[in-house]
Amino acid sequence: MSVKGDIGVIGLAVMGQNLILNMNDHGFKVVAYNRTTSKVDEFLQGAAKGTNIIGAYSLEDLAAKLEKPRKVMLMVRAGDVVDQFIEALLPHLEEGDIIIDGGNSNYPDTNRRVKALAEKGIRFIGSGVSGGEEGARHGPSIMPGGNAEAWPYVKPIFQAISAKTEQGEPCCDWVGGEGAGHFVKMVHNGIEYGDMQLICEAYQFLKEGLGLSYEEMKAIFAEWKKTELDSYLIDITTDILGYKDSDGEPLVEKILDTAGQKGTGKWTGINALDFGIPLTLITESVFARCVSSFKDQRVAANQLFNKTVTPVEGDKKVWIEAVRKALLASKIISYAQGFMLIREASEQFGWNINYGATALLWREGCIIRSRFLGNIRDAYEANPDLIFLGSDSYFKGILENALSDWRKMVAKSIEVGIPMPCMASAITFLDGYTSARLPANLLQAQRDYFGAHTYERTDKPRGEFFHTNWTGRGGNIASTTYDV
Repeated sequence: MSVKGDIGVIGLAVMGQNLILNMNDHGFKVVAYNRTTSKVDEFLQGAAKGTNIIGAYSLEDLAAKLEKPRKVMLMVRAGDVVDQFIEALLPHLEEGDIIIDGGNSNYPDTNRRVKALAEKGIRFIGSGVSGGEEGARHGPSIMPGGNAEAWPYVKPIFQAISAKTEQGEPCCDWVGGEGAGHFVKMVHNGIEYGDMQLICEAYQFLKEGLGLSYEEMKAIFAEWKKTELDSYLIDITTDILGYKDSDGEPLVEKILDTAGQKGTGKWTGINALDFGIPLTLITESVFARCVSSFKDQRVAANQLFNKTVTPVEGDKKVWIEAVRKALLASKIISYAQGFMLIREASEQFGWNINYGATALLWREGCIIRSRFLGNIRDAYEANPDLIFLGSDSYFKGILENALSDWRKMVAKSIEVGIPMPCMASAITFLDGYTSARLPANLLQAQRDYFGAHTYERTDKPRGEFFHTNWTGRGGNIASTTYDV
């Protein structure tokens, strides 16, 4: 009898194929299946030729070729397709078998699937996988959550194939129950949106404000990589700025300035609103992509308003350093807001997420991997109850050191006409978060005036609500109070 597979993978697009090859490289026997079965043969005769990978030509065949408890990983499009495959798989599985969703599913779907499948005796894992095609092949960041009973069975595989830190730590560990893994992956993608937009804002200031050439900008980003900004996205930006088209001109200059999106950044913003967490930077990055999509409208408005950017005057080296500090400080705010959202979800759902371990998951392999994720891990290990990352001494020091240049750079951008939605929102958030008193007292008075929504008083204990008949005509009956 032939040796059975350790894990089955459904879906032979690039991510699925590369994960399978990665598993094979680490000594695991993988059974590969695709709904269009001709792709199984193409894979076995192509990229998988000469490996120990086994092909399957039906779900029944797949289940028959797996060791028990069976482990089946879905690498298919999120949404209804996942549910369809689960339903189709169930007749061929037994109690205790494990289904893993490795796609970018929305965490409420994972919450639902974990509960529904547990009732059928099937253990379900929703796992975020980040790193793109290269990461999947050579070591991604993996963020599993769901039915904890399943983790010991998939842990050896996932931790073997994941990226590793310089100390050899796997960028994969159990995140928490239900949809915790997919929630953390969603926030990862939201931070990715923010990081990319922040870099674009720095690029626009250097290019349009300071009038720097692509060669000069490439050299600047290469230098920034030697600082706390060292990250995968800074690295690839350096490469992009130096890449020439066939005519010798910078290729990026010829790329249409309309950005696409696949939804995870939007999900992050929606959840921030639902949980009442001020994820201002990430939501601004999503809106920046929306604005970019209005290309024809922007061209017309540019002509209508005769919009121009005034060149930034002064020592360019001084301004370049101000941009670096503003970029670094804004990035810290983005991560701080992301971890605030993760904490809120963890507490509401009882996921008990380890925030330091989450930072480690992103240290290598994923798109937002960067040097200071190690510092984030250290901050949460030193104080697991840390609410705002900027309160940690290391990050507080960076923010305070950057503040003057950060203000100067954002103010100058507004003055000369360079849009700066994320850097401006980041410093505005910090100003608001560090203000002992905000003008919300007036806002509450307005709400009480027109809607009898009540207010609390500074000279009374918290939790006591009052209503004023501001005009003498409104009456003394208050509306129901609620938290926004």
